[in-house]
Amino acid sequence: MRGALIAVVVAVVLVGLWAASANNSLVKLDQGVKQSWSQVENVYQRRMDLIPNLVETVKGVSNFEKETYAAVADARAKASSIQITPELLNDPQKFQQFEQAQNQLSGSLGRLLVVSERYPELKANQSFENLQAELAGTENRIAVERRRFNESVGEYNVAVNSFPTRIMAGMLGFREKPYFTATQGADRPPAVKF
Repeated sequence: MRGALIAVVVAVVLVGLWAASANNSLVKLDQGVKQSWSQVENVYQRRMDLIPNLVETVKGVSNFEKETYAAVADARAKASSIQITPELLNDPQKFQQFEQAQNQLSGSLGRLLVVSERYPELKANQSFENLQAELAGTENRIAVERRRFNESVGEYNVAVNSFPTRIMAGMLGFREKPYFTATQGADRPPAVKF
């Protein structure tokens, strides 16, 4: 009888230790995702800060198509109107809305840069050249940080969905997080017409 009681106590202690270890691992991975997300936000903010300067420089070219920089300003306003909260990472629908707004902004910036090729006075403007280089660097940083975020989400999602940790994850409210995905049509090169 006493041996059975000791076996039960040992089993309870082992399950408790496993539960604590599983919880700690999930918390660590969740924090890794949040840290990666913070870097994504950081580079998106950098892009948001560059856009007004780029638009103002482009506006200086009197015959530049107004609808082109208006589209950039509109896309920036839409992208910045989405509230970035911790819940965004746990809500695939809100995350997708955020991602679509950012992709729309990327697309309008790309069109602005393509259209700018038609304006030699803009291309010769040193401020524009500097901003264009800053923006290209920022877009590369965004791609890097999105990749790192997806790697963090991948580690986290594997842990959340692996047995037996899946049991603890479900009980503690840890849910799978969404990845950044390619925009629809990203597999085709853009058509550029001058």
